[in-house]
Formats: sequence, structure tokens, C-alpha cells
Amino acid sequence: MMHTSPHSDPVAKPQLAADLSGWIGDHTTALVGIPLRIALIVAGLIVVRVVAKKAIARVVQHILEPSENENDAEQTVSRPSGRGPTLLQRDRTYARQRREQRARTIGSVLGSAVTIVLFMIGAAMVLGEVGIALGPLLASAGVVGLAIGFGAQSLVADYLSGLLIMLEDQYGVGDSVDLGEAVGTVEHVGLRLTHVRDLNGGLWHIRNGEILRVRNDSQEWARAVLDVAVAYEANLDTVYRVLEETGLALRKDPSFKGLLLEDPSVWGVQSLDADGVLVRIAVKTVPLEQWAVTRELRRRTKEALDAAGIDIPFPQRTVWLRSDDQGSELGAVPTQR
Repeated sequence: MMHTSPHSDPVAKPQLAADLSGWIGDHTTALVGIPLRIALIVAGLIVVRVVAKKAIARVVQHILEPSENENDAEQTVSRPSGRGPTLLQRDRTYARQRREQRARTIGSVLGSAVTIVLFMIGAAMVLGEVGIALGPLLASAGVVGLAIGFGAQSLVADYLSGLLIMLEDQYGVGDSVDLGEAVGTVEHVGLRLTHVRDLNGGLWHIRNGEILRVRNDSQEWARAVLDVAVAYEANLDTVYRVLEETGLALRKDPSFKGLLLEDPSVWGVQSLDADGVLVRIAVKTVPLEQWAVTRELRRRTKEALDAAGIDIPFPQRTVWLRSDDQGSELGAVPTQR
């Protein structure tokens, strides 16, 4: 029997062409439509990512711009001779580092979040286009995410707390803070850890999720508070006058120009102690300078009270002596210590 090739059979050629044309027509959507839609999805996601990156860059640039308070505070202030070098009310280096760190971290976090979200959306849309059911995949991903969430609760809490600390500007590099046991100067703020250098030079590593409260001594302004003890015999009006004059003289001193934000005010009698009367004087200062102002105010107050003849009391006690032989009181002997 003789076999005939389809290529040589004039009847088979039209049939093969018809079959090929029908197959192409039936699979046109799969060959052209699906890749085209996938390409449109990818292009759309790229456009959205570019727009989101520009928005994030604008936010970062806004963070990098110094605030009006920092611009106003960036002026040179000289300490009294022999008491330290020239300083800035708001150290520009720390302020710049703080802004740069916040901007860099927030920009990185937002950029990564946008990329991850867009990738997940794009993957889901592409899988839907190729006909893969998303229901089982989403259910499996939900179970896995739930398990990871339970296993890494503290880690997630650390990162969320760190992000909120930066967004709310609770503290930054160079700030003097009280975080509970850790009290000192902030050297680094990350999404998971905060580094604080204490007065003794120790470096504390604190997880952001464990920070329940923050006291920041470096934001906007501080207050120098001085309690002065005077004898009960002192005239309080005279004491008030001496303290007010001392505070005004300190503010007018060129060596402390700019450190005091207002005239010192005498708040009055704070308490009546066993040895004397406690009078309080307070004044607003620039951040982190309240301690230097308090020390200088204390020194000048001591000199002013001495010049005015006002005694600073010392602890006094009265001791009663009794003779055991005679069984009678011999009298009171005042003692001091």
C-alpha cells in the first residue's frame, strides 16, 4: 500500500491551514490578550510606584527643612570666661543629624511598604489573569501570617513603636531623655532599638516596644527652679526683692544673653521647714541649659543674701538633759549640727 504525505496531498493542505487558523483563533486571547493585560498591570504598578516615590521624597524633604524654632535658636551664646566654650542654644549638628535620621528612616520605611504592597497587588492580579485561583492562596497566606504574628509579637511591637516615635518626633539624637531606668543622652534612634548614654558613660540599648513613657528635656524650652531656704527671722519682702534683683541681673548679664527666655519670677513660700522658710524662684531657659542657669543663679543668690544680711539657716536642735542621780531636769542646751 502506498502512503501519501500531507504536504503532497492537495486536499490535506487546505484542511491543515484551516485547523491552524482555528487553533490560533481559539487561543488568541491566551497568546495576545493575557500578556498584554499583564504588561498593562506591570506598567500601571510602575507608574504608581514612581508617583509614590515622589510623594515620599517630598515628605522627606519637608522633614529635612529646619523648623522656625530651630532657625531662631541657631545663634551663638557665650558662657562666662573659664566656664566652658562658646555654644549654640540649639546645637545645629544634633538638630541636623536628628532631621536626617528621621527623614532617612521614614523614607526607607514608607518606600519599602509601598514596594511590598504594590508587589502583592501585582502578583495577585497576574495570578488572576493566568487563571490561578486566589482563594486558597490567600487563605494559606492568612494562616502563615497569623502564625508569624503570634510568634513575633514583641518584634512587631518594637518596629511599630519605633515608627511612631519617629513620626511623632518624641525624641531624637542629642536629646536628654528619661525613659525609666535609662536616663541620659540619645545617641541613636532606630525602628527596633534606642541607644541612650547615661551620666556614667554606660550605653543603654532599649527596645522601642518597652518604652512606656518618655520625658524629653530638650524640646522647646526648659525651666530652672531654685529653692532658697532663709531663717524664720528674715523679712520675706526683702527676700523677694533680693531674689528678683538677682534674677534680673543674671538675665542682663551678656555672658548669659539668650539663655533665659523670660524674667525670673519669685513664686513665693514653697514650704515651712523645721529649720527655715523655703522660697522658690524659677525662670524659663533654652533646652538643656536649665542646670547651668540654676548653678549660676544659686551662686549669685548666696552672694546677694550675704550682702543683704539675710541668714541661710542651718539645722538646729534643742536637747534636754536630765540627771539620773537627782531625777530632775537640769535644763535645755541648744545644739547645732
